Amino acid sequence: MKQGLIVFLNGTSSSGKTSISMELKNQKEIPFHHLSIDDFFGNYNDFIDNKFPNIKPAREVDNVGQILFDPIISVYYATIKLFSEMGLNVIVDTVIDNDKRFNDCLDLFFDHPTLFVGVLCSKEELTRREQIRGDREIGLANSQYDKIYSFNEYDLEVNTEELSPTECAEKMLSLIKSDQDYSAFKKLTKREISVS
Repeated sequence: MKQGLIVFLNGTSSSGKTSISMELKNQKEIPFHHLSIDDFFGNYNDFIDNKFPNIKPAREVDNVGQILFDPIISVYYATIKLFSEMGLNVIVDTVIDNDKRFNDCLDLFFDHPTLFVGVLCSKEELTRREQIRGDREIGLANSQYDKIYSFNEYDLEVNTEELSPTECAEKMLSLIKSDQDYSAFKKLTKREISVS
């Protein structure tokens, strides 16, 4: 059995990754599973809220990211790899916002079939979408912009200001069905991580 395809959507918050993911998942030609980092964090929060409904911290914690975020993200990446190993096609819906996480992805997915897709959108449109959504901090996407779009090579780019989520998913499906080799991810190199 061959490994499942990893469709890695690279875009900022509010760029349209989840909308495209839903369209790709709901089409009937090629089965896909949608793995969103938001779901992993949401499920963890639900677990804590349900298991410990009355928990009150006895003190403030400064390094929550190191204690909690990085391990959850590691489990998320490992789950993506596991799905691919099981022969399941998976859509990756996350934000790679630092070099360590990028390097972790590269290590885990390098020997897996990975379609690397740039989900593009202007800063102005991202701000407009954040204001309409109301569930994101205004300016979050713009703060991610330069880091997220620092890659210069994709297998495919889709601009969500010009194309609907359905049209973006159709472009991806056309590329997948063409049996073209996905090589952009394999051309990427690890990034230097500064220690502070």
